[in-house]
Amino acid sequence: MSGNTNTDIWVAGAFAAFTVDLLVYPLDTLKTRLQSPDYKRLYTNAATNTVNRGVLFRGLYQGVGSVIIATLPSSGAFFTTYEASKSFLATHNPKLSYNDGAPLLPQPLIHAAASSIAELVSCAILTPAEVIKQNAQMVNRKTDKGLRGSATMQTLARFKSSPLSLWRGYTALAGRNLPFTALQFPLFEQLKKMLTARRQRTRQQRHSSRSSVSGGERKREGSLSVIEHGVITATSAGLAGSVSAWVTTPVDVVKTRVMLAAGEEGARKAEQIARDREKEQQRARHINDNGERSKPLADKAKERLKMGKNGLKDALGGAEGEMWKKKGSLEIAREIVRENGVKGLFRGGALRSVWTMLGSGLYLGVYESGRIWLARRRGENVDEDDIL
Repeated sequence: MSGNTNTDIWVAGAFAAFTVDLLVYPLDTLKTRLQSPDYKRLYTNAATNTVNRGVLFRGLYQGVGSVIIATLPSSGAFFTTYEASKSFLATHNPKLSYNDGAPLLPQPLIHAAASSIAELVSCAILTPAEVIKQNAQMVNRKTDKGLRGSATMQTLARFKSSPLSLWRGYTALAGRNLPFTALQFPLFEQLKKMLTARRQRTRQQRHSSRSSVSGGERKREGSLSVIEHGVITATSAGLAGSVSAWVTTPVDVVKTRVMLAAGEEGARKAEQIARDREKEQQRARHINDNGERSKPLADKAKERLKMGKNGLKDALGGAEGEMWKKKGSLEIAREIVRENGVKGLFRGGALRSVWTMLGSGLYLGVYESGRIWLARRRGENVDEDDIL
């Protein structure tokens, strides 16, 4: 890409992600709570069947720290991979021997493929933070009086004995983001191209009556400013993101359930290990109280060590066995339909569409503007062909 370096892409992507996370995070928290299987139990009044707004709107920024930390590298990785993949596919796109040498792969397909590749890379970095975030969003610090620390620290404590559970939601996250980005980016790129061309024509027509203007000057007159690029990108991304968000809401609901279940699994696993350790300690004390003091000290130490290992092994084995019995994404979707009908798969869809419109518009608008500003700041030329 002329005028843009990988550093430009990383910086612009990270800054855009940081800005969006701070501004639209409360809406994401509300969406998670609406999609939770415990929504009625935690956030509604059973007597009046009304929403408990005080609880629902409390702690809307819970878990934001983990997301900011992970989003910065994941967004940079996404845009770097996306731009590199898009450039590679466009460069190596073979020409047809007929149809005036048209490229084999149409541009929308290249954009969809590039965004999908980038999403797989990004999800690997983002999944642990997404699991922590969504479980932290559900922590009720006034109700959970036995737990101390921030919502994020309380959530991390659940995964202390099973850190690999943090990646349990990778398939669900990728399963949601792949169709979302594959739909959003081709639509976004097409809308941006149309709006940019329309704006350029308007500017050129405005100056076409000036016969003294040369061709090169007329082209510069038609060039858009950084702000104009930002507005066009934000509008295109907002519209594309809103449509894509609504269409993919069912997989987002399933993804939320999977990630919340991962937190419950970690908590149960930690509790099971603690209970089994306590049982082994009680058994050891019982043995000592029933004449085992006559055994040599070395033999007693070996026996206790063996018991401790077996107890821990049984606890871990039981937890691992339980994990394998966890419901898959398809089974969770069927369960949602049984409980709430098809509309249950679209719970939080309107809210998700709104915050995605705001988030995507701001995210990609800041990203594109940042790329152009960084390149022009160095005195390098960035024209419309470089960003389309």
